[in-house]
Formats: sequence, structure tokens, C-alpha cells
Amino acid sequence: MLTPLPAEEWDDEAREALASTVPPERRRPDMVGNALSTLVRHPVLAGAFLPFNTYLQKESTLPERLRELVILRTAFHHDCAYEWGHHSAMALQVGLTEADIEATRSGAEANEFDQAVLDAVDELHTGSRVCPHTWERLGQQLDDRQRMDLMFTFGGYSTLAFALNTFGVQLEDGAGTDEFYASMES
Repeated sequence: MLTPLPAEEWDDEAREALASTVPPERRRPDMVGNALSTLVRHPVLAGAFLPFNTYLQKESTLPERLRELVILRTAFHHDCAYEWGHHSAMALQVGLTEADIEATRSGAEANEFDQAVLDAVDELHTGSRVCPHTWERLGQQLDDRQRMDLMFTFGGYSTLAFALNTFGVQLEDGAGTDEFYASMES
């Protein structure tokens, strides 16, 4: 298990590792949350991984709503409470309903296209590939770049789930609430 890097051990290298993700005024242990505070224990690795994760979260061609479907189904498969706690709240902010979020647990979505997204995540999880039929179903609404981003979102958040689960990163008190995110932004 790894704990967040203690405040007295933060240095310029730890703060710089967060440069692609966090504005300078928030690069401190009390402002970045447990996941980032733990990842900066290895600043070189964090500095390499976080730009990719930031791309998946903010610059991906995958629509936000679908991105959150992918992340939640991935978090479910890996039993990652940390990802689930943060992304279930984010999912509501980008238009998923409580029923959509529940569907990421059950794997059964009423919307046919959303079901194709969940099926793609399930196939990646169990067989390390999306089958041709599901790839075609995704292609009804997503172009090749979006389908690639879907696959890399699954992969990136799987990697993060492996790390968060192995390190024992704890969900912050109040995570998943509007008040929590407002305090992180101030």
C-alpha cells in the first residue's frame, strides 16, 4: 500500500509532475486529492502518465457522455471505488441518468447504442479486443478516431484502476459531491 506523499516531502519535482493536469496554484497536497498525491511519489512516471490521462478526460474525440459510460463500466469491472466515486458524479454532470449509471453496473442498457458501448468495454475486458460486430455497431455513431479513443479510454482507466486498487488509494471524504469539487477548484 502507498499513502499520499506527505506534505513535508513535496518538492518542485512532485509539483512539476502535475503540470499537465493541475494549475500551479493547486499543485499542493491539500488541493489535488489522494490519487494525484500518491502518484507524485514517482514524479517521472506521473509526469509521463498524467498527460495521457488528461487527454482521455479533456481532449478525447469521444463524446463526454460516452466517455463516462466507458470509465464507469471499466471501474465496475476492476472494482475501483476511487474511479467509481469520482466518475459517477462526473457522469451526472455530462448527462447520464441514474438509470444509465446503474446500467454500467448491470451491463444492460436500454439505449441500443449505449449497449454497444458497454459491450465494447466488456469485450475489451474479457477478450482484449472488440469483435467485428461490435466495432460495426459503434461505427454507426462513432468515427474511427472516436472508436480508438474509446479503446484507449478503457486501457488508460484500467491501468489507473490497477494502480489505485494496488496502492489502496482511498476515496476522499465528500468525493462525488458538488461541494467537494467546488472546494478543489477554489
